[in-house]
Amino acid sequence: MLSVIIPAYNEGGQVGKTNEVIGNLLNQEKIEHEIIFVNDGSSDDTWDRLNQICEHNASTRAVCFSRNFGKEAAMFAGLEAADGDCAVIIDCDLQHPPEVIVKMYRLWEQGYEVVEGVKASRGKESFFHKLAAKRFYSLMSKATGIDMARASDFKLLDRKAIDELNAMPERKVFFRALSSWVGFKSTQVEFDVREREYGESKWSLFSLIKYAINNVTSFSAAPMQVVTIIGCIFFVFTFFLGLQTLIKYILGKALGGFTTVIILQLLIGSITMISLGIIGYYLAKIYDEIKNRPRFIVSEKLNDKKDKKEEGQV
Repeated sequence: MLSVIIPAYNEGGQVGKTNEVIGNLLNQEKIEHEIIFVNDGSSDDTWDRLNQICEHNASTRAVCFSRNFGKEAAMFAGLEAADGDCAVIIDCDLQHPPEVIVKMYRLWEQGYEVVEGVKASRGKESFFHKLAAKRFYSLMSKATGIDMARASDFKLLDRKAIDELNAMPERKVFFRALSSWVGFKSTQVEFDVREREYGESKWSLFSLIKYAINNVTSFSAAPMQVVTIIGCIFFVFTFFLGLQTLIKYILGKALGGFTTVIILQLLIGSITMISLGIIGYYLAKIYDEIKNRPRFIVSEKLNDKKDKKEEGQV
């Protein structure tokens, strides 16, 4: 069976069509499936719409968070709830083409255990957004050693990969990188990002920057290494500056030192504060992991098979 996991945040006007499109497609292809929506603390009528959908569709399930925990948490909640032999994660806005799910599933039938959806094109985005995305994924590729240039959350995972991801104890996770990091027999399927049919993107510039910082620090220690590199570069700079000053002093041509001292103090102070900020951010990450709080809290479930089994036993 195939589990289709769909994180949803303020998608009340979209969940019905998404469920219908994906459900009809998989029924036509005669693929046994379940559709799992994860309501990530939506403030609109998303959960009410999902109640109506699940009431008339036994193959559709839904999980509701007690508040907004973020897309990463929603994806892992879906993976924990999935009962399928494999699972696909797809965005609710249908920017990921549903027909690609069939291609992924056929490749899984051929023996592939991780089928990654890679972007052939990013659709209509602003120049700044495309530039920022390019820089972010370039940084992530260098930091992780995994090619993230065209990566997406749209991918199929075999049950073995799902179990490995669910077993990971870390709280702050980066699904896009972790799902590649686990390995297994992998392949790729290209797709073109479509335009949203309803509403607007929930990602603001601030949320994208926050998302980038959280994911880089969650998956890689590269920023800590940058601090060391900056320190080494500055050491070389100060060595030659000190050598130049000493030579001029010996030759009796010592420069006025006030300007030089002020510049050095400002430079050293800036680098020190940036370095302490990076170290402090990692300490905060360690603190969050030590607290061992759950990634998410589920307040309600619809058409949950485990609950039905328990009711039958009673």
